Amino acid sequence: MSLGLDNGAVTADSTRASEAWFDRAVRVSPGGVNSPVRAFRAVGGTPRFIVRAEGPWLTDADGNRLLDFVGSWGPALLGHAHPDVVAAVTAAVQRGTSYGTPSTPEVELAEEIVARTPVDQVRLVSSGTEATMSAVRLARGFTGRDLVVKFAGCYHGHVDALLAEAGSGVVTLGIPGTPGVPAHVTADTVVLPYNDRAAVTAAFEAYGDRIAAVITEAAPGNMGVVPPVPGFNEFLAETSRSHGALFISDEVMTGFRITAAGHWGLDGAVEGWRPDLMTFGKVMGGGFPAAAFGGRRDVMALLAPSGPVYQAGTLSGNPVATTAGLTTLRLADADAYARIDGASSVVRDLVGEALTSAGVAHVVQNAGNLFSVFWGVTEAVHDFAAAQQQESWRFRAFFHAMLDAGVYLPPSSFEAWFVSASHDDEALSRMSEALPGAARAAAAADEGNR
Repeated sequence: MSLGLDNGAVTADSTRASEAWFDRAVRVSPGGVNSPVRAFRAVGGTPRFIVRAEGPWLTDADGNRLLDFVGSWGPALLGHAHPDVVAAVTAAVQRGTSYGTPSTPEVELAEEIVARTPVDQVRLVSSGTEATMSAVRLARGFTGRDLVVKFAGCYHGHVDALLAEAGSGVVTLGIPGTPGVPAHVTADTVVLPYNDRAAVTAAFEAYGDRIAAVITEAAPGNMGVVPPVPGFNEFLAETSRSHGALFISDEVMTGFRITAAGHWGLDGAVEGWRPDLMTFGKVMGGGFPAAAFGGRRDVMALLAPSGPVYQAGTLSGNPVATTAGLTTLRLADADAYARIDGASSVVRDLVGEALTSAGVAHVVQNAGNLFSVFWGVTEAVHDFAAAQQQESWRFRAFFHAMLDAGVYLPPSSFEAWFVSASHDDEALSRMSEALPGAARAAAAADEGNR
């Protein structure tokens, strides 16, 4: 059913096709989805099945046109279906979809990543989870140690050892512990409160000669956006180095999105330090399954076939995915980042003004152009414990009011919002029109109905 409404409002009978698709999906897929947060469990209702995306807009199976603030969870830096990316990918597909051999686009993409970041070499893989898993394995191989330090609320993919107190879908769905992960696996993971220097110092005092690596999101976006306090990443890098451990900066989400050099462009490049290893994903794949990990040349030299630490992947360096990523990065120039930063700033201001006018206590937090809202709080959120205290039930009411007004937000209060270079005046106008009613819905929300 086509929407046919100038104001973008979604009517009560305009989701029948999505409902039908969801009924089919739950018969053949667990929960009806292939990644948990898509199931709308945190907000209720029926997930929208998307059939088309262009610029900042999604079109669902019912023909509803929705303004998108998910952006495929980050990769759509330029907007959906950018014509230059589509043209490059179309040409790549015509040359063959997978070779199982070295190819020229993978070399060019690796060169682009090395040129933008402090890594000396990279290894391409197919997902962010694979990147972090491989980086941790390499760190253990390089140091000869087993323990890994991570932070509560940081999500590094569904790697067994890193799911302990993870953010993203784990906290969204309220999953207790890590079912399916043997206790002896998580026994090698030390989980600390984020932004807590004293806890890091104490951990190294207790386990210093056993810690292989410290891994952190460069700016966490999976417990909501909780940026590092000034100097925290530098402190982690220096502390790790002084104890013979490696510092792994996970930029799967922030890499090439916050700046051309990722979050490192805001802190390490300015402060004069670099991680030992970094992980990348999302933007560098241009919407295709592609990720990477990289770092110091002496560390990367331990990877097979140069060294004894084994890692492999049939589709690693896929020519179509690397072409999409390379084209996206080349188009992500200073003007594109200026448009993204500008749109992010406008949306953050609009959200804050609407919620304040409606009397909803909140904090909008950002790391560069990446941002999220914490509901029912009045002070900055610096760690996972504080993030969990928010009134997520207010977001549920806000989410559905925005969706009814034709705006598609991440279906969880613990996820970051993403804008793109294609969020133009029309998009910002739609957002501005939708916010007052949604803010009032959040204000009127009843905790008992969450």
